[in-house]
Amino acid sequence: MSRKYLFAIIGGTGNTQLADFSPDRKEWIETPWGRPSAPVMMGDLYSVPIAFLPRHGLEHKLAPHLINYRANLWALDAVGVSQVLALAAVGGISREMIPGRLLIPDQLIDYTHGRSETYCEPDSETIPHIDFTDPFDSPLRRQVIQTAERIGLPVVSCGTYAVTQGPRLETAAEILRLERDGCDVVGMTVMPEAALARELGMAYACCALVSNWAAGKNDAPILRDINRNMDEAKAQLTLLLRAGLPSWISEYS
Repeated sequence: MSRKYLFAIIGGTGNTQLADFSPDRKEWIETPWGRPSAPVMMGDLYSVPIAFLPRHGLEHKLAPHLINYRANLWALDAVGVSQVLALAAVGGISREMIPGRLLIPDQLIDYTHGRSETYCEPDSETIPHIDFTDPFDSPLRRQVIQTAERIGLPVVSCGTYAVTQGPRLETAAEILRLERDGCDVVGMTVMPEAALARELGMAYACCALVSNWAAGKNDAPILRDINRNMDEAKAQLTLLLRAGLPSWISEYS
């Protein structure tokens, strides 16, 4: 493979495509863990070579618990990715996580179960005891936050992401429990993605797009304004990527 794509973006709900990105190459990557969610799309975004992979598939048909996370991260590693920005739609729990806002989380709590969460198999020669004290890459997070500050984008610079099993949304009582646990937003996809990236030595950070208030946090139906809120968050994401990509990738080139 002649060209290495150091930077990758993983698309989530509402982000099966990226604004201003027209890939010049798509490749299905066969992995020891099966097929990824979609072909890896490669090309330039704002003059930066990137790889893009929608975790739910091209037509958003893969539920969070059915995603082949191991194949997805392995495929990105195979095309030379060392730096990943994962996009994720989330529900807001704490007061400042207003729908339409972006969060760059610094912590997570994993409430999922039954997912293939490691590359360590019975016949593995070593056990990957990764340090997961800080589950998101601090230098990449810092770069993203500094870009937002430079362009005056009101992102939330830290918060805890609760990762639930899905695909159903949570009950109001479950959200109260997550709030007591210290969670600021709730989503379904950052784990085991973040841990697998760490096992592969990738710098992994998340940009969470707050699409709705979590259950019991607002009187309005959860899904009523979700499209409008996502459009607002995606517009901010576009500004962030346009302003930041060239400087983010230079750190790892």
